Amino acid sequence: MLLKGVFYIELTNRQKEIVEIVKENQPITSDQIAEKMNITRSTLRTDLSVLTMIGILDARPKVGYYFSGNTEAEVISEKIKKVLVSEIKSLPTVIDEQTTLYDAIVTLFLEDTSGLYVVSNGYLGGVVSRKDLLKNIMGGTDMNKVPVGMFMTRMPNIITIRDSDTALEAAIKIIEHEVDSLPVTEEVTINGKKYHKITGKVSKTNITRLLVDLARMKI
Repeated sequence: MLLKGVFYIELTNRQKEIVEIVKENQPITSDQIAEKMNITRSTLRTDLSVLTMIGILDARPKVGYYFSGNTEAEVISEKIKKVLVSEIKSLPTVIDEQTTLYDAIVTLFLEDTSGLYVVSNGYLGGVVSRKDLLKNIMGGTDMNKVPVGMFMTRMPNIITIRDSDTALEAAIKIIEHEVDSLPVTEEVTINGKKYHKITGKVSKTNITRLLVDLARMKI
């Protein structure tokens, strides 16, 4: 997965060598780096731009290059704080509150998801997890008659996240509330009452993909 608005960068052996040279000789000019590596300054230009852009090196006019003190891990840490939920969210699996237990189970497995978001009149009304469905099956519930609205977790007892929140905030909520995913919602006010329109979801999988992308320096 490639995040919206970013591109693939992976440090090459030459870029790693440049970083080590700067660490040992800072401040150092591009001419001096080129001389130490026995290559031309034009050959270095792209590498220096990349290292400066991602925050590993600092460039000061008429002085030279410095090591910023940031490791690749620290760069990743700073990046994840800037990635928005809107950039990593995926499509939610949504059902109506009148959907029967049987149809909910079929949807769950067809979509291969850990939970279902339940809507009422087009707005988020509840959440149904695998555990909820299993519990009701074992309890002898008539799967073809009982709607999910009878046993779903209802608003306002649902933890939500917004497009403008960060991926880090989403990860913290997932951990703190011990859930597999969060509905991404947009708040709508109708006749003084607030409703939540679902625009996506952020799951543990979305967070894991983001971490993998950042670890590979896809940013």
